[in-house]
Parts: sequence; structure tokens; C-alpha cells
Amino acid sequence: MSLSRRRFLSHSLHAGAALGATGLLGAPAIVLAESRRPTVTHGVMSGDILPGRAMLWSRSDRPAQMVLELADNPDFRQARRLTGPTALPIDDFTTKLDVTGLGDTESLYYRVRYAALGDERALSEPAVGRLRLPPTRSRNVRFVWSGDTVGQGWGINPDLGGMRIYETTRQVRPDFFIHSGDTIYADGPLEERVTLDDGSTWRNIVTPAKAKVAESLAEYRGQYAYNLLDDNLRRFNAEVPMLAQWDDHETVNNWYPGELLDDPRYTEKNVSLLNARARRAFMDYMPVRQTPDAPERLYRRFSYGPDLEIFRLDMRSYRDANSANLQANPGSGAAFLGDAQLQWLLDGLRQSRATWKIVASDMPLGLVVKDGERYEAVANAEPGQPLGREQEIARLLEALHRANVQNIVWLTADVHYTAAHHYSPERASFQNFTPFWEFVSGPLNAGTFGPGELDATFGPEAVFTKAPPSGQANLPPSAGYQFFGQVDLDAESRELTVTLKDTAGTALFEKRLAPA
Repeated sequence: MSLSRRRFLSHSLHAGAALGATGLLGAPAIVLAESRRPTVTHGVMSGDILPGRAMLWSRSDRPAQMVLELADNPDFRQARRLTGPTALPIDDFTTKLDVTGLGDTESLYYRVRYAALGDERALSEPAVGRLRLPPTRSRNVRFVWSGDTVGQGWGINPDLGGMRIYETTRQVRPDFFIHSGDTIYADGPLEERVTLDDGSTWRNIVTPAKAKVAESLAEYRGQYAYNLLDDNLRRFNAEVPMLAQWDDHETVNNWYPGELLDDPRYTEKNVSLLNARARRAFMDYMPVRQTPDAPERLYRRFSYGPDLEIFRLDMRSYRDANSANLQANPGSGAAFLGDAQLQWLLDGLRQSRATWKIVASDMPLGLVVKDGERYEAVANAEPGQPLGREQEIARLLEALHRANVQNIVWLTADVHYTAAHHYSPERASFQNFTPFWEFVSGPLNAGTFGPGELDATFGPEAVFTKAPPSGQANLPPSAGYQFFGQVDLDAESRELTVTLKDTAGTALFEKRLAPA
């Protein structure tokens, strides 16, 4: 007689119970295949998508073999089956696979299971995801961006239904999502209860990893695992591919290479060592592609058809120490992107044939971001000619202007409010550049601040700003000041429309850009 797997397991369990009841089996009871089944613990994710190619991610609760099924239909008819990596403790049981050969498939459905090692019958229940692959021909594209998750003491609040902005963002059905950094707050412990200004209580889910600052590799990994407890985020991840960036809070606030911490919360003061652990956790828990020649390099470019290309930057790994940011020579401790990344970006933008070139920047260009008496971002609050880190940006903008590279848009987060900035040489001290737009969004689930001060070196104008009222800061997500940005490319007109939205999905500002 042919038995289905479910009936077979059912019969096996009944047989085991009968044998145990008659004393034919000694203690402990026989370990059946059903009890050895692994579990998918944190859903599925996709990311770093390219034409015909995508990174797929998941996590098991024990050592197990990743098994994937891929199809162009939700019923998984004629599915392609792949064997992925083995989930092991060394990777915190996370696995990811760079799936290639997807051809011209537009919609990809994927299903992840884990098989117990040594017993392929013991399979986990499946976790299902889907994604829309980049087009090879012109079509409408919609994507979203934002940053800053679980910051300033505001975690997953079950009373509010968790991080609801991820559900709002999922419902606009984007093709992909740019996470602009601060994907976690490894330096931001949570308390179970926080009393708000109106006397009400904010309640956090708290895990051991979120009860202290992260220092060990396990603690950094625990920060990512915490965020994935949220139902909204897991649903979002299962449907929307991510281009993930990092900024400072993946390691520690305002960090730079070579820094030594002066923070009594930390027993480990060497920030470069902390960052090595933080990077490993990021690579374990994010669907980013790693290559043998540069396994920790994050800056990459992603083509999305003939009209759109994304340039993902890393403004954290190659910078010199935060300083007064007034160096007259860019080689004297004023590196920000670093020479190699700067040249990569310049070459890529000049060579790109895409109508629109999106620079995904983890920090804003013209906003003054302080680190005590030093400066954390590009601007230095001196409105004259470029100094310090501004010199790298000036070199980039001037070279692009000379090459007549058009239709560049910068997207960023970091400052915990939303804004639209227009940069123009007619308002600037440095004038050798083509006007461009920079759009700011976030936070996703963190404290809200702002607005910030603009530095006039590159002539920015705040065309729109939404931030807390004057005198208010670190407002909780329940106050309503959480934001994401939406970008729509129209294939027929090739116009790009940028819309800034809040948790409710309300459009706060919209700018339609025609290609030059």
C-alpha cells in the first residue's frame, strides 16, 4: 500500500505509542522522524537582486540542510528543487543561497524547508516567499526606502500591533526595498516599560540580547533575531527583496575605524573588534551577496531595467576619524567614501546607461550631523568652499558635471525625520555641479528628531520637512512621526515620482521628476 508522508508519520506515531504502552520499548521512548523535524525560525528573505539572480535567506532552529523549491507560479507546479547550505551553529543556523539561472522569470515564488541531517524524511514545515525580479525591458517599477529600526528604546510594542509601518509599506506592493542603514540598534538596550509624557505606558518585548549593549558575536546576532520576532517585518521580508545598507548603530553610535570607546557600558573598548563581530552578524542575518574577492564589501550597483540603476554606498567603513571636518587637503584625515569607493561611484555613474541613477546613501550630504564637538556626516556647518569630507563630494559632483551625467537622485535616512532637499549651484558656495534632489526618510521604528541645519556649501534648500514640533525630541512611534519614501518609475514617460509617506500611508509630499 502506498502511504502519504503525513499518513506514514501518523501511523508511526500510533505504533510507537502502542509499543511504549506494552513495554516493548524502554525509556527514553524512540525518537521518531516527526520529533526530529527542524523549524524555520524567522521566516524568509530575499535581497541583492539582479536580472535572473537573487539571494535567498532563512534560518533553522538546529543543524539541518536547506532545501529550496522555485517556481513561476504560487502552486509550485514544475518547481525547480535546489539543495542549499547546511545550517550550523557557526553561522547561528542561518543559511543563504545565491540563486542564478532564473532567466526572464518576472515573478519568482520560493519555498524553504530544512531537512534533519541524517534523516531526509524529517522536513520542516515550509516557509514561502515571493519576489519580482528586475526587468530586462522597460516597465513600471515601484520601490521604497527608509531606515532606523528599533532605536532610542522603542522596540516591538505588542499593544500597537508591533512595527506597523512595515505592513503599511508592504501594502504598496513595492518591487524592492532599500534599507538605508541602522538596520538594528546594537547600542540601544530596551526596557520593558517606558512612561510617556502623557502618562501612558509604552511596552516593549524584551529578549536577553536587547537587555544590554551588544559586544559578543552572539549578542550582535541577537539584535537581528529580535527584529525578526515582529510579524509585520517577517511578512514584509517574505514579499519584498531588500538592498541592505549599514551605518553606525549596527556596531555602536557614530563609530569610525580605529576608535577606542569611552563608554562605561562596554567591557570591550576596541571598536574595530566590535565592528568585526557586528559585520559578521550583519552578513549572517541579511540577504546580501558576498564575493570571494571582497566578502565584506557592501557598495554595489543593481540594474533594474533600462531606466533605473541603484548605487548602494557604504559611508561607514572607509572614513577617517570624526573631526572638526575642516581639513584643507582631502588626504589629511578627511576620507569619507575613500578613494576606491569614490572612483567606483564616479565610474559607475558615468558609464551607466540607465535613465535614472539612484544613489542609496546612508547619510545625507547637506545636513549637519554632529558627534559632540565633531562632525559625523559630510557637512561641517561652514557655508564656504568645500573643506574636510565635503571635498570628496565636490570632486564627485564636479566630475559628473563635466561628463554631463544627468538624472541623479540621492536617497537617504539617518536623521529621523523626512524631507526633500534641492541642491543648486545658484545658492551654493561651490558651484561646479548639476542641480539634483536628495530625499530623506525614516525612521521606521525609532525615536523621531529634527529638523536639522543645512550647510550652504552645495546650496541645499529644504523644499519640504516633516519633523516633531519645536522642543520635542525622541518621540515614540505611537506619536505618528515614522516615515518611508516611495519611488515610482513610469515606463512610458520615464518620469520618476518620489512620495514621502507616514505610518498610515498618507502622502505628505510628492515630487514628479522628468528626465533631462
